[in-house]
Amino acid sequence: MKLNTEPNFTDGDAFYASLANIYNALPPEDVMTVNAKLVLLLANHIGDQAILEEAIAAATQ
Repeated sequence: MKLNTEPNFTDGDAFYASLANIYNALPPEDVMTVNAKLVLLLANHIGDQAILEEAIAAATQ
């Protein structure tokens, strides 16, 4: 299995709006906490260490 970097949202605008609503409603330090929790939840959902490492590499380039 390989990291999918192609658009794969059923509704990308709705996801972006949900994030924007959180970011606008919280102070910056709480946004960082929510981001960390979201990353961990999604990483747990993916579960595959090789894909997670590929995602980390892609995100840091």
